[in-house]
Amino acid sequence: MSTTKLTSVRHLALDMDGTIYKGGTVFEFTLPFLERMSKLGIGYTFLTNNSSKSVVDYLQSLGCMGIAADREQVFTSTWCAVYYLRQALPAVKRLYVLGTPSLQSELVMAGFTVVGDEEEPEAVVVGFDTGLVYPRLCKAAWWIKRGKPFIATHPDRICPTDRPTVLVDCGAVCACLESATGQSPQAVLGKPDPWMLRGILDRHRLQAPELAMVGDRLYTDMVMARRAGCVGVLVLTGEATVDDTLHLHEPPDVIVPSLKELGEMLAQAREQAGAMAALPS
Repeated sequence: MSTTKLTSVRHLALDMDGTIYKGGTVFEFTLPFLERMSKLGIGYTFLTNNSSKSVVDYLQSLGCMGIAADREQVFTSTWCAVYYLRQALPAVKRLYVLGTPSLQSELVMAGFTVVGDEEEPEAVVVGFDTGLVYPRLCKAAWWIKRGKPFIATHPDRICPTDRPTVLVDCGAVCACLESATGQSPQAVLGKPDPWMLRGILDRHRLQAPELAMVGDRLYTDMVMARRAGCVGVLVLTGEATVDDTLHLHEPPDVIVPSLKELGEMLAQAREQAGAMAALPS
């Protein structure tokens, strides 16, 4: 496959489960791939829709897998919500939040005030709230019904699990609130919304063709890449298969078996770019 689309790439947005690991097991090629990216001068950011955990939580999880990263290398749907609020609703500072303590602490760290049940907010933010209780659900509906902006951190209706239960996620809670209030969220962030990648573009001062979204799902990772104007790289180590790509109207820009092959292609693209730059003008 041609490396043309990869010649301008300076940074990677890396999906996690299905891309750098499967379940709790890191792929054997992941650490060599990340080391190779560092040598090539290509940055990378790990991203996730799960807003129940903080960046620190994810750094600890990655560290347990042997993957060293810093805060700037993790971008969650919570931080996508922060970016959206700052850009689209800059006057909003007081939030009523349905979310875990980790989610709420991230919003406070970003400079917002998370209000209590008896205080009036300027917007309602709904995330993956593993401790959701009925009175708070009702209070969120009350503020939404009264016209407060309604923001969802991500669209997932369930969180995958191998336990004998269904983990009701942000999208399902938002569906409940929408049914009760007649109001849809003003924004549903996280994958596949392009705001997720816009936040990374802005953080690293990149143009869209300089960022590649690398993931294993067509309907989230690849759709988001296309909507944001970034390079879409599909890896076949997770959900999507070759057969899934055969009849797509808009296939991903690059399809590779794994990160191993992507690393080889990026190295080749760098060599080609260097050779072109060395030619006399």
